[in-house]
Amino acid sequence: MTNASKTTVLDLSVSLADWSYADDGSNLILPADSLINSFAKWVTVIEGSYFSLKPGETRDITVSVAIPATVDPKILVYTALLFVTQMNPVDDVNAQGSQIKLSVRSGIKLYYRPTGPSKIKKLEITDLKFDPQADKLTLTFQNQSNIWTDGVIYTDLLNTGTGKSVKIEEMGFRTLPGDKRVTHISLPKNLPKGNYTVTIMMDFGSDSEMEAAELKFTYE
Repeated sequence: MTNASKTTVLDLSVSLADWSYADDGSNLILPADSLINSFAKWVTVIEGSYFSLKPGETRDITVSVAIPATVDPKILVYTALLFVTQMNPVDDVNAQGSQIKLSVRSGIKLYYRPTGPSKIKKLEITDLKFDPQADKLTLTFQNQSNIWTDGVIYTDLLNTGTGKSVKIEEMGFRTLPGDKRVTHISLPKNLPKGNYTVTIMMDFGSDSEMEAAELKFTYE
């Protein structure tokens, strides 16, 4: 960590929490040891819970993890969240010109996978549908891997009447084993009315396969 200020000492505190992903991919932050797969209680920060950085000073934070001799074989991955929080807010001005007190908190995701079976990357698309009221596609998929899996969703629209193809901006995702993800994909503005075939391709770094789905719908 670096204190970018040239004049102000930065007082920092270190704390631990739990985290997981919601169905929409957003982060859920919970108190430490709330989740069955939390390993917050195994984590120690060598520098302690509080330390200061002088102006311009840079310091590494050393994180130690004391893994028990035996862990639950049913839990594929363990997670925790390390927070570093500024304890001495500084005076600043917001975009409207009002004076405010500014402090910064950074979160670092910690992830541990016990030694066990070979790494498996597998995603399964369980549903793909068109919502005409919202002009969106809804893609539902599940992480059936035994590791943290991320990737990119590619969406291609084909107007079957004109033969014109439209590519929708790609979307990234991150998932933990067992996660269910519901992703909403907005259709392009001013999309011509007609009959369409949408093709979804999910690239998640597997050496053997990609996950794909196709849907036909009418845009009116």
